[in-house]
Amino acid sequence: MNKKISTEELVIRVMTIDDLAAVFHLGEQLFTSEYSSSMYRTWDEYEITTLFNSDSDLCIVAELEGEVVGFALGTTVEKQNSAWKYGYLVWIGTRPGLQKCGAGKELFGEIKQRMIEQGVRMMIIDTDADNEAGIGFFKKQGFGNIQQHVYMTLNLSKSRKKRKKG
Repeated sequence: MNKKISTEELVIRVMTIDDLAAVFHLGEQLFTSEYSSSMYRTWDEYEITTLFNSDSDLCIVAELEGEVVGFALGTTVEKQNSAWKYGYLVWIGTRPGLQKCGAGKELFGEIKQRMIEQGVRMMIIDTDADNEAGIGFFKKQGFGNIQQHVYMTLNLSKSRKKRKKG
């Protein structure tokens, strides 16, 4: 999309069951193995439906001219013996070409407000350490206290092949 859009043209609303396929396919476009192997591995239809079924108020979409062009999916966590309720922004994304138009900021603002209304005291996000655009976006939204996290993988297909031979 080359034309400049304004945030007034965007409609931010709660995701409905009819949006599940559009959100899933948009996520497939965004969370590719080239972009982020960890996001690629965890993005699937069960992720979306689980969040939708457990915290539908924190599943929102951005719509432009009747088409879903972005989404934010979150949940809350209450720990025993803690006065704090945590909000976890699990996924956020906008259609390629719209990342700089303000849709992400609008989605984030809406999910943040919804979490505040639900009594959340701290919001948490995670992203790949080399996702400079994502980190920059979240810093602009007020996030700080960046902590490194290590993900490791073990390819079991090699072990399975050795076991079959033996």
